Amino acid sequence: MGIGRIGVWHPLFGRAPAPAVRRAAVEIEALGYGTLWFGEAPGTREAFSAAGILLAATERISVATGIANIWARDATAMAAGGKSYGEAYPGRFALGIGVSHAPLVSRRGHDYTRPLAAMRAYLDAMDAAAADLMLVDNPPMPRLLAALRPRMLELARDKADGAHPYFVPPEHTAHAREILGPAPILAPEQAVVLERDPATAREIARAHMDPYLKLPNYVNNLLHLGYEDHDFTGGGSDRLVDAIVAWGDAEAVARRIGAHLDAGADHVAVQPLPTDLRGAVDQLTELAPALGVRPGE
Repeated sequence: MGIGRIGVWHPLFGRAPAPAVRRAAVEIEALGYGTLWFGEAPGTREAFSAAGILLAATERISVATGIANIWARDATAMAAGGKSYGEAYPGRFALGIGVSHAPLVSRRGHDYTRPLAAMRAYLDAMDAAAADLMLVDNPPMPRLLAALRPRMLELARDKADGAHPYFVPPEHTAHAREILGPAPILAPEQAVVLERDPATAREIARAHMDPYLKLPNYVNNLLHLGYEDHDFTGGGSDRLVDAIVAWGDAEAVARRIGAHLDAGADHVAVQPLPTDLRGAVDQLTELAPALGVRPGE
């Protein structure tokens, strides 16, 4: 699958009005970015519905779920949905799946007690279901896991095609590559904001980070990387904010993307922090030359 080195992650791909999503997707494709990523959470479209809007609106750019929630559909439906897009749009769809977070899973009425075991069993069930499908995805659709900690990264290495870590600094990318080994796909997300003023940039970053710092999976992963309890107070220390959100001019942001690539990422999903698609596309347009993104690539 040709996901390219630089993609775009934005939550509004999954919940903005469809006409606006289509326009943004076409513009981002024309700029030369490699992949469109989006999440699945309360208040968003169902993941395969969102992917269908993006795939139908574009011609070349790849589309990836980041992530499709395993608690939102059974393994047979996940396998069939992924294979269907792999067949209909050869080489343009990647299926990122994940266990989500305890508070969100409990809202669906599920038990989050053993997420790693749940994911392992789910992957086995997907494989069994895929063997019965009369669908041919050529090239095969990649399956990526939303993996942060070592055991989920090991599962991504052993039973998937790689990992899509979210809300991580380049240090995590280096750690993940060490666990995954050289072959699996490693495609971290990186939030960015084009703003040179430190106070303004960090204010924007903290607003973005606030909901994630309430979720234990992200906090525990950052503690594992060496951040301390005081880094999570007051909306996040400057040290933590600067690690999670790349800010400054286009060259400064490009250096952070380069740090992920140097640490072993195959692809970086850039998340511009403007909360409207027009602003996001404008920032992506400004960033493209510094990132080496060119039309037709």
